[in-house]
Amino acid sequence: MRSPLIGIPAYTDNSLPEKMPARFAMSRPYISALISVGAAPIIIPLDLDEASLRSIYERLDGLFLAGGGDLNPACYREQLYSKTEGLDLLRDDTEIKMANWALADHMPVLGVCRGAQALNVAGGGSLVQDVTDLVPQAIRHQYHPEKPREYVAHEIETVQGTRLSAILGNEARVNSFHHQAVKDLAPGFRVGAYAPDGVIEAIEHNNGNFAVGVQWHPESLAPTDPKMRALFEAFVAQVG
Repeated sequence: MRSPLIGIPAYTDNSLPEKMPARFAMSRPYISALISVGAAPIIIPLDLDEASLRSIYERLDGLFLAGGGDLNPACYREQLYSKTEGLDLLRDDTEIKMANWALADHMPVLGVCRGAQALNVAGGGSLVQDVTDLVPQAIRHQYHPEKPREYVAHEIETVQGTRLSAILGNEARVNSFHHQAVKDLAPGFRVGAYAPDGVIEAIEHNNGNFAVGVQWHPESLAPTDPKMRALFEAFVAQVG
Protein backbone atom coordinates (compact mmCIF):
# COMPACT_ATOMS: atom_id res chain seq x y z
CA MET A 1 0.00 0.00 0.00
CA ARG A 2 1.32 3.45 -0.93
CA SER A 3 2.03 5.78 1.98
CA PRO A 4 0.12 9.09 1.72
CA LEU A 5 2.35 11.90 0.48
CA ILE A 6 2.34 14.92 2.81
CA GLY A 7 3.85 18.19 1.59
CA ILE A 8 5.61 20.47 4.09
CA PRO A 9 6.63 23.91 2.82
CA ALA A 10 10.18 24.69 3.94
CA TYR A 11 11.51 27.72 5.76
CA THR A 12 14.43 29.94 4.74
CA ASP A 13 17.57 29.11 6.75
CA ASN A 14 19.97 32.06 6.97
CA SER A 15 21.99 30.64 9.85
CA LEU A 16 25.33 30.60 8.00
CA PRO A 17 25.35 33.83 5.99
CA GLU A 18 29.15 34.06 5.81
CA LYS A 19 29.66 30.48 4.63
CA MET A 20 26.81 29.77 2.23
CA PRO A 21 23.70 31.34 0.72
CA ALA A 22 20.28 30.84 2.27
CA ARG A 23 18.98 27.28 2.31
CA PHE A 24 15.48 25.81 2.43
CA ALA A 25 15.04 23.51 5.42
CA MET A 26 12.59 21.89 7.84
CA SER A 27 12.86 20.68 11.45
CA ARG A 28 13.14 16.94 11.90
CA PRO A 29 10.46 16.35 14.62
CA TYR A 30 7.62 17.21 12.22
CA ILE A 31 8.94 14.71 9.71
CA SER A 32 9.46 12.02 12.36
CA ALA A 33 5.92 12.46 13.71
CA LEU A 34 4.40 12.06 10.26
CA ILE A 35 6.54 9.04 9.43
CA SER A 36 5.56 7.40 12.74
CA VAL A 37 1.89 7.33 11.68
CA GLY A 38 2.51 5.99 8.19
CA ALA A 39 2.88 9.13 6.08
CA ALA A 40 5.56 9.92 3.51
CA PRO A 41 6.53 13.59 4.11
CA ILE A 42 8.24 15.68 1.46
CA ILE A 43 9.80 19.13 1.97
CA ILE A 44 8.66 21.70 -0.58
CA PRO A 45 11.17 24.40 -1.58
CA LEU A 46 10.19 28.05 -1.61
CA ASP A 47 10.40 30.64 -4.39
CA LEU A 48 9.02 28.34 -7.10
CA ASP A 49 7.05 29.71 -9.99
CA GLU A 50 3.35 29.03 -9.63
CA ALA A 51 3.24 26.34 -12.30
CA SER A 52 6.00 24.34 -10.59
CA LEU A 53 4.43 24.73 -7.16
CA ARG A 54 1.05 23.68 -8.51
CA SER A 55 2.61 20.64 -10.16
CA ILE A 56 3.99 19.52 -6.78
CA TYR A 57 0.73 20.32 -5.00
CA GLU A 58 -1.31 18.16 -7.38
CA ARG A 59 0.77 15.13 -6.44
CA LEU A 60 0.10 15.53 -2.70
CA ASP A 61 -2.43 13.73 -0.54
CA GLY A 62 -2.21 16.24 2.31
CA LEU A 63 -0.58 19.50 3.39
CA PHE A 64 1.28 20.10 6.66
CA LEU A 65 2.08 23.65 7.79
CA ALA A 66 4.89 23.69 10.34
CA GLY A 67 5.93 26.11 13.08
CA GLY A 68 8.41 28.94 12.71
CA GLY A 69 8.73 32.72 12.66
CA ASP A 70 5.94 35.27 12.39
CA LEU A 71 3.89 35.95 9.28
CA ASN A 72 4.22 39.33 7.65
CA PRO A 73 1.22 41.31 8.99
CA ALA A 74 0.76 42.79 5.52
CA CYS A 75 -0.73 39.36 4.69
CA TYR A 76 -3.68 40.27 6.93
CA ARG A 77 -3.67 43.99 6.19
CA GLU A 78 -2.05 45.23 9.40
CA GLN A 79 1.06 47.24 10.21
CA LEU A 80 4.20 45.64 11.64
CA TYR A 81 4.19 45.55 15.46
CA SER A 82 7.49 46.09 17.29
CA LYS A 83 7.69 42.48 18.55
CA THR A 84 6.79 40.76 15.27
CA GLU A 85 9.93 38.97 14.10
CA GLY A 86 11.45 36.23 12.00
CA LEU A 87 9.64 37.19 8.80
CA ASP A 88 10.05 34.88 5.82
CA LEU A 89 8.20 36.39 2.86
CA LEU A 90 8.90 33.48 0.54
CA ARG A 91 7.45 31.08 3.08
CA ASP A 92 4.38 33.28 3.61
CA ASP A 93 3.69 33.31 -0.10
CA THR A 94 4.11 29.55 -0.54
CA GLU A 95 2.11 28.53 2.53
CA ILE A 96 -0.80 30.88 1.94
CA LYS A 97 -1.04 29.92 -1.72
CA MET A 98 -0.96 26.19 -0.95
CA ALA A 99 -3.36 26.50 1.98
CA ASN A 100 -5.87 28.28 -0.24
CA TRP A 101 -5.58 25.57 -2.87
CA ALA A 102 -6.04 22.87 -0.23
CA LEU A 103 -9.09 24.56 1.29
CA ALA A 104 -10.68 24.98 -2.13
CA ASP A 105 -10.00 21.34 -3.04
CA HIS A 106 -10.88 19.91 0.40
CA MET A 107 -7.36 18.50 0.68
CA PRO A 108 -6.61 17.58 4.34
CA VAL A 109 -4.47 20.19 6.12
CA LEU A 110 -2.82 20.17 9.54
CA GLY A 111 -1.13 23.34 10.83
CA VAL A 112 1.09 23.57 13.92
CA CYS A 113 1.82 26.84 15.78
CA ARG A 114 2.78 29.24 12.95
CA GLY A 115 1.01 26.75 10.69
CA ALA A 116 -2.29 27.32 12.50
CA GLN A 117 -1.79 31.06 12.09
CA ALA A 118 -0.95 30.67 8.40
CA LEU A 119 -4.11 28.61 7.89
CA ASN A 120 -6.21 31.32 9.55
CA VAL A 121 -4.57 34.09 7.52
CA ALA A 122 -4.98 32.12 4.29
CA GLY A 123 -8.68 31.88 5.04
CA GLY A 124 -8.97 35.64 5.59
CA GLY A 125 -8.41 35.94 9.34
CA SER A 126 -5.93 38.00 11.37
CA LEU A 127 -3.48 37.57 14.24
CA VAL A 128 -2.65 39.05 17.62
CA GLN A 129 0.94 40.16 17.04
CA ASP A 130 2.02 39.76 20.67
CA VAL A 131 -0.16 37.99 23.22
CA THR A 132 1.69 39.34 26.27
CA ASP A 133 1.32 42.96 25.20
CA LEU A 134 -2.07 42.85 23.52
CA VAL A 135 -4.20 40.32 25.42
CA PRO A 136 -5.20 41.51 28.91
CA GLN A 137 -4.64 38.93 31.68
CA ALA A 138 -2.93 36.54 29.29
CA ILE A 139 -1.03 33.63 30.80
CA ARG A 140 2.49 32.92 29.59
CA HIS A 141 2.50 31.32 26.14
CA GLN A 142 6.13 31.66 25.06
CA TYR A 143 8.54 29.26 26.80
CA HIS A 144 11.28 29.32 24.16
CA PRO A 145 14.19 29.00 24.73
CA GLU A 146 14.03 28.33 28.48
CA LYS A 147 12.08 25.07 28.36
CA PRO A 148 12.57 21.86 26.35
CA ARG A 149 10.11 21.20 23.55
CA GLU A 150 8.23 18.53 25.51
CA TYR A 151 7.63 20.84 28.49
CA VAL A 152 3.89 20.92 29.28
CA ALA A 153 2.90 24.53 29.96
CA HIS A 154 -0.87 24.61 30.39
CA GLU A 155 -4.16 22.90 29.65
CA ILE A 156 -6.44 23.56 26.72
CA GLU A 157 -10.18 22.97 26.63
CA THR A 158 -11.70 21.77 23.38
CA VAL A 159 -15.02 23.05 22.07
CA GLN A 160 -17.77 20.46 22.27
CA GLY A 161 -18.86 19.05 18.93
CA THR A 162 -15.69 19.92 17.06
CA ARG A 163 -13.44 17.52 15.19
CA LEU A 164 -10.70 18.31 17.69
CA SER A 165 -12.86 17.36 20.67
CA ALA A 166 -13.56 14.01 19.02
CA ILE A 167 -9.80 13.41 18.73
CA LEU A 168 -8.54 14.80 22.06
CA GLY A 169 -11.57 14.64 24.32
CA ASN A 170 -12.63 17.59 26.46
CA GLU A 171 -9.14 18.72 27.41
CA ALA A 172 -5.44 18.15 26.90
CA ARG A 173 -2.14 19.35 28.32
CA VAL A 174 0.09 21.11 25.82
CA ASN A 175 3.47 22.74 25.36
CA SER A 176 3.60 26.40 24.36
CA PHE A 177 6.19 28.21 22.24
CA HIS A 178 4.31 31.10 20.61
CA HIS A 179 3.86 34.80 21.19
CA GLN A 180 1.22 35.36 18.50
CA ALA A 181 -2.25 33.86 18.15
CA VAL A 182 -5.46 33.97 16.15
CA LYS A 183 -7.36 37.25 16.55
CA ASP A 184 -10.15 37.46 13.96
CA LEU A 185 -11.22 33.98 12.95
CA ALA A 186 -11.25 33.36 9.20
CA PRO A 187 -14.70 33.00 7.57
CA GLY A 188 -15.76 29.36 7.44
CA PHE A 189 -13.61 28.39 10.43
CA ARG A 190 -14.59 27.71 14.03
CA VAL A 191 -12.61 27.60 17.25
CA GLY A 192 -11.49 24.11 18.24
CA ALA A 193 -9.91 24.86 21.62
CA TYR A 194 -9.10 27.65 24.06
CA ALA A 195 -6.32 28.26 26.59
CA PRO A 196 -7.35 29.10 30.18
CA ASP A 197 -7.01 32.83 29.41
CA GLY A 198 -9.32 32.66 26.40
CA VAL A 199 -6.58 32.72 23.76
CA ILE A 200 -7.60 30.60 20.76
CA GLU A 201 -5.50 27.42 20.78
CA ALA A 202 -7.00 25.59 17.79
CA ILE A 203 -9.12 26.25 14.71
CA GLU A 204 -10.83 24.02 12.17
CA HIS A 205 -12.82 24.52 9.00
CA ASN A 206 -16.56 23.97 8.86
CA ASN A 207 -16.56 22.45 5.38
CA GLY A 208 -16.40 18.87 6.67
CA ASN A 209 -12.81 18.47 5.52
CA PHE A 210 -9.84 17.90 7.85
CA ALA A 211 -8.46 21.44 8.00
CA VAL A 212 -7.15 21.84 11.55
CA GLY A 213 -4.63 24.20 13.12
CA VAL A 214 -3.27 23.86 16.66
CA GLN A 215 -1.22 26.49 18.45
CA TRP A 216 0.98 24.07 20.38
CA HIS A 217 3.61 21.59 19.14
CA PRO A 218 2.12 18.07 19.14
CA GLU A 219 5.10 16.65 17.25
CA SER A 220 7.21 17.03 20.40
CA LEU A 221 4.59 15.42 22.64
CA ALA A 222 3.40 12.61 20.36
CA PRO A 223 6.10 10.08 21.41
CA THR A 224 4.74 10.05 24.99
CA ASP A 225 1.19 11.47 24.81
CA PRO A 226 -1.41 9.25 23.07
CA LYS A 227 -3.68 12.25 22.48
CA MET A 228 -1.02 14.07 20.48
CA ARG A 229 -0.23 10.97 18.47
CA ALA A 230 -3.97 10.59 17.83
CA LEU A 231 -3.98 14.02 16.20
CA PHE A 232 -1.39 12.91 13.64
CA GLU A 233 -3.18 9.60 13.18
CA ALA A 234 -6.48 11.37 12.50
CA PHE A 235 -4.81 13.62 9.93
CA VAL A 236 -3.14 10.77 8.08
CA ALA A 237 -6.34 8.70 8.22
CA GLN A 238 -8.03 11.45 6.20
CA VAL A 239 -5.34 11.51 3.53
CA GLY A 240 -4.95 7.75 3.24
